[in-house]
Amino acid sequence: MNKDFLKKLGLKRNNAGTSTGLEAVTSRKYIQSFSPVDGQFIGSVSQTTREQYEAVIRKAEAAFLTWREIPAPKRGEIVRQYGEELRKFKDPLGQLVSYEMGKSLQEGFCEVQEMIDICDFAVGLSRQLYGLTMHSERPHHRMYEQWHPLGAVGIISAFNFPVAVWSWNAMIALVCGDVCIWKPSEKTPLCGVACQNILRKVLKNNNIPEGVSCLINGDYRVGEYLTKDARVPLLSATGSTRMGKIVGQTVAGRLGRSLLELGGNNAIIVTPSADLNIVLTGALFGAVGTCGQRCTTTRRLIVHESIFEEVKKKLAKAYTQLRIGNPLDQHNHVGPLIDQAAVSAYLSAIEQLKAQGGQFLVEGGVLEGGEYGSGCYVKPCIAEAKPDMPVVQHETFAPILYLLKYKTLDEAIAIQNGVPQGLSSAIMTTDMREAEKFLSTTGSDCGIANVNIGTSGAEIGGAFGGEKETGGGRESGSDSWKAYMRRQTNTINYSSHLPLAQGIKFDLG
Repeated sequence: MNKDFLKKLGLKRNNAGTSTGLEAVTSRKYIQSFSPVDGQFIGSVSQTTREQYEAVIRKAEAAFLTWREIPAPKRGEIVRQYGEELRKFKDPLGQLVSYEMGKSLQEGFCEVQEMIDICDFAVGLSRQLYGLTMHSERPHHRMYEQWHPLGAVGIISAFNFPVAVWSWNAMIALVCGDVCIWKPSEKTPLCGVACQNILRKVLKNNNIPEGVSCLINGDYRVGEYLTKDARVPLLSATGSTRMGKIVGQTVAGRLGRSLLELGGNNAIIVTPSADLNIVLTGALFGAVGTCGQRCTTTRRLIVHESIFEEVKKKLAKAYTQLRIGNPLDQHNHVGPLIDQAAVSAYLSAIEQLKAQGGQFLVEGGVLEGGEYGSGCYVKPCIAEAKPDMPVVQHETFAPILYLLKYKTLDEAIAIQNGVPQGLSSAIMTTDMREAEKFLSTTGSDCGIANVNIGTSGAEIGGAFGGEKETGGGRESGSDSWKAYMRRQTNTINYSSHLPLAQGIKFDLG
């Protein structure tokens, strides 16, 4: 396989990549990255030691003192330039995302496009960090609120979106005046180094301190450096619910802030009035895109009993048209799972489902031989199941779709809401009353609720995040920027005396 994209991104066989300004420093201990596409060694990244982490923190803290003084629109200009650089490197970076993570090449390109889009959004935001004005009850007083940077923002990202989710956090944080310390997933470390290489050039060209954006690498133990560090007032972490509970409790224990984007167990409700062409497209991509390794992946299809058999038949036929193989070949729809641990979890879920009485409509299994030599390629599968089955209540990060049957819309919404997670949801209907019911207070309890589109994917203009065991955080668009800043209420007395609030009298005469 031609790997020119590695050279274009400035990647070597061994990459230090501890932090901007510290690239020459290596711990001599490396994380090795192997591609799930073909099992081949791509490169390695040095693990961050405790001593190196302390150096990173000092560099970030020093950079913050300068960065926070730069006017927000000027900070936006730096982000704009980064977006322009990403446009230049979209092809090689998209190829790296596809090769190191295993998602389809088109999805790799789309992920880089999300980075470009959030840069554009952040540039506009840099002129819109608005506060409010309030009327004071005291005469000759003015009240208003303003927003200030927090300081160092820690970002722990997951393998399934190795570059986009970091950018959702970092680009917003940067225009807010924060500095960022990023720990990419140890399963996709080269993507982090590549993004840092591109950003380093922009910072250097503008005489911006390199500590504005820092990179650390390692497993959960390096993540704990950030989690436990009171010098990091905000930690944004993306990953499993199990990980999020540990991070949330630890950060709360030091009275820090956490922004958690955790598991999803997303469902589409299919009503009798639904356009089945839309249903098939939304359910198919939602269930098998990124080989089922999205937090927004469709895992449950809740279908009305009157059309259950028809949907089942059409969906099974659609699955026969899926092409599984090398994701860098744009003719293929589905690439591999990230590693053997993910394959084991997939196989375990299949066995659990069989033991709990599930019936497979489309059988699963591991593909072997030829282009499937990495051992990470699996068959997307469909099973008829019951909502209360333990395996259905659990999120399996793999392409397994559960078909569930319902009689009334209230029952369907109860099934949709009846899981611990609360990220994304959708209803397929042409009935306005059904759509409005789904979006109402008594409808979906998820952070994202869609009508006639699937659960998978999100535009950067809207706030992204979920409820319950999904974490409750919000990233990307809308007013998510407020999570990266501290609010300050100000009162100015421009009179010649000091009236007290609520008419209190305090006479010293």
